[in-house]
Amino acid sequence: MNQTVTKASAVISPLGDSALVITFGDSIQYDIHKQIKTCKDSIELNPFPGFIECVPAFTNLTIFYNPLEVVAAVKKKEKKEFVSPFEVVSSTLQSKLENEQTEKELAHRTVSIPVCYGGEYGPDLEYVARHHNLTPEEVISIHSEGEYLAYMIGFAPGFPFLGGLSEKIATSRRPSPRTSIPAGSVGIAGMQTGVYPISTPGGWQLIGQTPVKLFLPEQTPPSLLQAGDIVKFEPISKEEYQEMQAKEGEK
Repeated sequence: MNQTVTKASAVISPLGDSALVITFGDSIQYDIHKQIKTCKDSIELNPFPGFIECVPAFTNLTIFYNPLEVVAAVKKKEKKEFVSPFEVVSSTLQSKLENEQTEKELAHRTVSIPVCYGGEYGPDLEYVARHHNLTPEEVISIHSEGEYLAYMIGFAPGFPFLGGLSEKIATSRRPSPRTSIPAGSVGIAGMQTGVYPISTPGGWQLIGQTPVKLFLPEQTPPSLLQAGDIVKFEPISKEEYQEMQAKEGEK
């Protein structure tokens, strides 16, 4: 498999015949996220011929492209008989990475998400509290006082993987996943927290639920949250939850 190592220590590898992956590291950390976000923004601001989209993850960025358009653009410009789409795109991105400036601070959008904690909406809140010798109220306080970085969107449409959870409430996944989790459920898994945007199986510890819709298929983009967003959770009562849910249903 052909690979390109850039001066920025990023590794570019092919992914099939119409995509490539730029790997920036092997651990979840803000500096790597910053490189990924900076590269993504740069590509989307000045896309190369044939570019389709970027998909950020914890440690890498996947770039999808149309190989026919890549080849056509190069042949038109350089009159070459044989062109490797991967080599063309890889060379373009390698140059971009080597000249990328990552000293600037990232601009993060902050999104506040209301959550009704515990009871029928957070069936695992009591377990998380007992596991850490805390009260449910203390778990709610710790969780809602944090600020969480959306490192990536995945698993299910609009599902945010949020880093920054306090070690005081970090809890392993359930030993046996649930076959169906309600949309809007807020969960904990290890050092991460997240929100299930649609009803789906899952093994995270559920501590609350939001009436806000995270997956919006009729909009562009269809996800309320994007990689790089800062998320804050706001505790609400059961009555407030039901009132907000009714309003969401009217939209």
